[in-house]
Amino acid sequence: MTLQAPVPPPGAEPESGAPEAKADLRDPASWLPTVKVTAGAFLIALVIGAFVIAFSDDGVIESLRYFFTYPWDFFTRSADAVWSSYSALVKGAVGSSNAIASTLNRSAPLICAGLGVTLAFRAGLFNIGAQGQLIIGALCAGYVGFTWNLPPFVHLIVALIAGLVGGAVWGAIPGFLKARTGAHEVITTIMFNYLAASVLLYALSHDAFQRPGSDNALSPRVDDSAAFPRLNIGGFDVHGGVLIALLAGAAVWWLLERSTWGFELRAVGANAHASRTAGMSVAKVYTLAMLLAGMLAGLAATMQVLGNQNSLSATLPGSIGFDAITVALLGRASPLGTVLAGLLFGAMSVGGVAMQASAGTPKELTDVLQALIVLFVAAPALVKGILHIKESGGGATVMAKGWGS
Repeated sequence: MTLQAPVPPPGAEPESGAPEAKADLRDPASWLPTVKVTAGAFLIALVIGAFVIAFSDDGVIESLRYFFTYPWDFFTRSADAVWSSYSALVKGAVGSSNAIASTLNRSAPLICAGLGVTLAFRAGLFNIGAQGQLIIGALCAGYVGFTWNLPPFVHLIVALIAGLVGGAVWGAIPGFLKARTGAHEVITTIMFNYLAASVLLYALSHDAFQRPGSDNALSPRVDDSAAFPRLNIGGFDVHGGVLIALLAGAAVWWLLERSTWGFELRAVGANAHASRTAGMSVAKVYTLAMLLAGMLAGLAATMQVLGNQNSLSATLPGSIGFDAITVALLGRASPLGTVLAGLLFGAMSVGGVAMQASAGTPKELTDVLQALIVLFVAAPALVKGILHIKESGGGATVMAKGWGS
């Protein structure tokens, strides 16, 4: 009698003979190649940025007119422009206690929103809706913060929960549509971003959200009783949301790496068909993953509304929700990497303002650097080729499922 191997169900991908490699902090060989590639991407981006700075300087451009007569001027002026810009960037980000505090405050919403995108990535979903989820979370937290009259600690907790619930609901809807109807999350989350922005403008046109005595589309600030407590030591002034953001990173790591549901989420993200065959509920994973992603984006909103006590306005969200995608990509969809990437982008954002003020370099240069870093991180083979890195591995890229998954 001849035994035949069982035939996999239609649509199931063949099983891999080797288990998925996981980074172990105790084994440098498992994570050192990734660190090398990421550091190499950062180095290449800085070098290209140096050329951009040099050729944006009027003195450098002027020296090109007589370059072949006296080339030394070109090199000295270029070096001076690059040094003054990068040194101002570093000093503005971490050069003082006040700078470090500003960096941490700026990084907190990026970390939280980035963790939401990371969580969706690990489930095989591309959550582009962090911006809309953040807006709805800000609306809910802000409304509770400036209209309800509650005792101090209770007011903060209720406003925080309102922001989390608002973001979670806005994220769960695309997840439910994906699970039940197959609607692609990229399309639905993009549409929900536009819808959330319109909801914000509509709300700000009504008296319930309008600041009294103002004709601008601006809400009142949240009451002090609903604001995060602040740690103020000398020039170091951060709100309590920074600690919550770091704790959120630890919570997402535990959820993904130590919980049963986290195992299901990673399994569905790796192969939804095989996970379904193994008895896992793919629909449940998709819905809960997007719900938690929206909740984390709502947490990012509370950093702006309850932490910095910013008023609700059309410009409040900025580009945090979209920057979160970049943060998650740079962090390679890992909680620790996302936290570090959020800190890096927060530092570059704060340092960019100081660079423009002291060195006269346009702040948009930091956007160029961020784009270049992510570009090279997403192309590890290119980085290895440029820097002649021979180690294998460490070049994994973040992949979300495509159409029809």
